[in-house]
Parts: sequence; structure tokens; C-alpha cells
Amino acid sequence: MTHPSPHPDRSPLEHWEERYGSAPIWSGKVNATLADVAAAWTPGRSIDLGCGEGGDVLWLAEHGWDALGLDLSPTAIGRAREEAARRGAAITGRARFEAQDLSAWEPAAGSADLVTASFLHSDVALDRTGILRRAGSAVTAGGRLAILSHAAPPPRSAALHEGHGPRMLGAAEELELLAPAEEDWEVEVAEDRSRPVTAPDGSPAALPDALIVLRRR
Repeated sequence: MTHPSPHPDRSPLEHWEERYGSAPIWSGKVNATLADVAAAWTPGRSIDLGCGEGGDVLWLAEHGWDALGLDLSPTAIGRAREEAARRGAAITGRARFEAQDLSAWEPAAGSADLVTASFLHSDVALDRTGILRRAGSAVTAGGRLAILSHAAPPPRSAALHEGHGPRMLGAAEELELLAPAEEDWEVEVAEDRSRPVTAPDGSPAALPDALIVLRRR
């Protein structure tokens, strides 16, 4: 599924470099749902798609994974590397980051025990479903593809509310689009989970997230 861009005069690289061009935009913390499910998995080799400033990759490295993060923005990758260095040698030895255009990325078959994608959404052109399907080829036998996504627009995202951003999918719709072959994949998790957030007016709110975990047979 390719999303139209509300900024047709800008390339995806220009858009994301502008987005990351000032202060850090994420918390630096792991996405809680990913941490919840991944805590039970045996560490191995992992690849995080659209890693941003590296919160998920650093958490995986801290928990024993040889973790690689890929992101289009060199600025985001630079911040992730700086944070890895700040956390010390034990992390820098296991956490790596590369600037990579996922639209052109061709993963090596069987190169990862875990491929993750947390909130891989974009309000510029992105063939998200194609990227996730290709990512599955990186997963070794017994490994997992874990996808965490917005099932509804974040309250602060005006562009999404105006209908210019990516379509938000629940777990059932996400799974239908991915269409994993039953002979190749076991569906371990396909569910919508509620996450507490703060609304623009400061009041507490909740958002649904879609969680898909596929395990290669």
C-alpha cells in the first residue's frame, strides 16, 4: 500500500531530514508493547525498520540482541549512534545503525531472527506493505516478524485527521494486507491493544495499536 504525499514537492528523504532537523522528536524509550512481547524471546539477530533515533534497537541490544536499526534519515541515524555511544561499549558492540532507503532495501534471506517495525507510518510516499512483505524474507526459520502500528490517528497529528496521511489499520486489516502464507508463517499474535496517551488539551486518552507477530515455520 503506497500512501500519497501531501508534500509532492519534497522527496521522502527531504521530508524526514526536515522532521529530524531540530531537536530529538522521540522519547528514546522502547515502545512498551514491543518490550512486553520481546522480553520472552531468546535473543539473536534483529533488524528494526524505520528505527528513528534508535529506542527499540538500543533496548534490544541491552537485552542481548545483535541489533541493527535502519532508517532513511541520516540525522536520525546519527542521533541513534550518539546515544549508543553514550550508553557504553556493551551497547555499541551490539547496536548498529545504518541510513537506508527501505523502499530500495533488499534483505538477505535468513539474516535475522527478529524483524521489527514499530509505527512505520509516513505522511509522504511509502510502500509500507511491500517493505514489510520483503522484510519477511530476512526472517530465519523459527524467527519472527513483529509489527506494531497505529490503528487510529495520534491526537496531535493534524495531517492524519485531515485525511492526508497514511490509512490506519486494525490488526485484522493489517494481517489481511500482509497475507502471510499459512505454510510459511504461524500467526502468534494479531490483536488490537489500547495504549494510554495524553490528548492535545492535556486530558488522558487511549489509542488502539495493532500488534502482529508472525513466526516463520
